[in-house]
Amino acid sequence: MMAMKNLAVLVVVALGLVAFAGNAVAQDYSKGSNAKTFGLSGEQKATFSGKVVDIHCELSGDCPANCGGGNRTLGIVRASDNALVMVSKSAQFEFNGAADDLLPYCNKNVDVDGLLIGDDPGVKSKIYMVQLIRETGQTDWEMAELWTDAWKKRNPDSSGEGPWYRRDERVAKQLKKEGYLGLGLDVDKKWIAENQ
Repeated sequence: MMAMKNLAVLVVVALGLVAFAGNAVAQDYSKGSNAKTFGLSGEQKATFSGKVVDIHCELSGDCPANCGGGNRTLGIVRASDNALVMVSKSAQFEFNGAADDLLPYCNKNVDVDGLLIGDDPGVKSKIYMVQLIRETGQTDWEMAELWTDAWKKRNPDSSGEGPWYRRDERVAKQLKKEGYLGLGLDVDKKWIAENQ
């Protein structure tokens, strides 16, 4: 039953992304942007204002306090056209999401600066990579790079060498269950044997 609810939410999110894509292509949000470019596929600088929201709440009406306290994907309802912008990345290199950076601004109006990324002709939407954020009316920008420090606080027993994902309990648990390819441990063993 939970899988069906999640599937339904994903379908609604996908439709929202398509709606967002049309608006993103029609308007130029690059004026005044100070975002760093990375040479990513189809990237466009984009700065705009809007309200930070819990996406699940926006789509379903299920609205826990404090935008879910960090357990939900957050987005921005853009002020200029009321479009729900899916904020899928922070300024850090990994695609870890931006909930840690957006959560302090839950249900507040913000200014953001970053990149719209993607130009796959089969997908009409782009994801937003927020690099800078500030509450509307403030002058100083904050870098959107809280994820790694927040992860360390949530995982105090995962210290050690190497990148965070080599030490994350959730990742280790999934690898143990599904293997590195996500197709099961037997497929991993076969692939490793064939490719050594």
